[in-house]
Amino acid sequence: MSADQTLAFDPDCHIFSGCGFPAPGLHTFMYEPMFTVGSFEFTKPMLLAILGSIVVVGFFWAAFNKPKLIPGKMQMVGEAGYDFVRRGIVYEIIGKKDGEKYVPLMVSLFFFVWIMNLWSIIPVAQFPVTSLIAFPAALALIVYVLWISLTFKKHGFVGGWKNITGYDKNLGAILPMVVVLEFFSNLLIRPFTHAVRLFANMFAGHLLIVMFSLATWYLMNGLGFVYAGASFVMVLVMTAFELFIQAVQAYVFVLLACSYVQGALAEHH
Repeated sequence: MSADQTLAFDPDCHIFSGCGFPAPGLHTFMYEPMFTVGSFEFTKPMLLAILGSIVVVGFFWAAFNKPKLIPGKMQMVGEAGYDFVRRGIVYEIIGKKDGEKYVPLMVSLFFFVWIMNLWSIIPVAQFPVTSLIAFPAALALIVYVLWISLTFKKHGFVGGWKNITGYDKNLGAILPMVVVLEFFSNLLIRPFTHAVRLFANMFAGHLLIVMFSLATWYLMNGLGFVYAGASFVMVLVMTAFELFIQAVQAYVFVLLACSYVQGALAEHH
């Protein structure tokens, strides 16, 4: 059952009417293919991801295609967003000198993740693409590959492994334990947590909004109206909270990406 089917449950199904509450679950995040080409299935989340890319590229193209000395409204918003990521994240974590070349990537990641999250509260779309683990995993993989390549490019083969494993001969007897822990932490756990942090927050937030939305309709019968009002208030509260979380998760994702780049560029001691 797709999310569309979940939301389009029997309109006569209410509390005290003999039917059970249509609780949301994993099926809420599963969509029927919009079309199929061979074994490839194109779904609504894929469409939203493409539209998200178009929105980000289109916005910055419109803002900076013909920049003016005295910026218009679109250019001002674009400059504010670009400068927020550049100064507020990249410069703060990587530094101005080393970080400037990574600003375009981090700005792209921030606004792409943010738009992918925002689809959750956009009418008709109503689905955060990042609540499907494949999308955060792909973005985390980009950062992971960048981190690995920068580490070995900066420090060489031996120095790169020392950087990754936290090798320091001054650690003495605990050096083997530190090397093993750092190896697994950096090479396996780091990309996993980078992706899961974004995925889990968007997954949980969307599930809560869907649950309270369904509960509002389900409780609209008899004395259930009293509880339906409380459930509807929770829909509004969770939607407002989700707006905040969506921006925070985009910020955290890019913040971590910058910290990984900074760690790759840092001198090993």
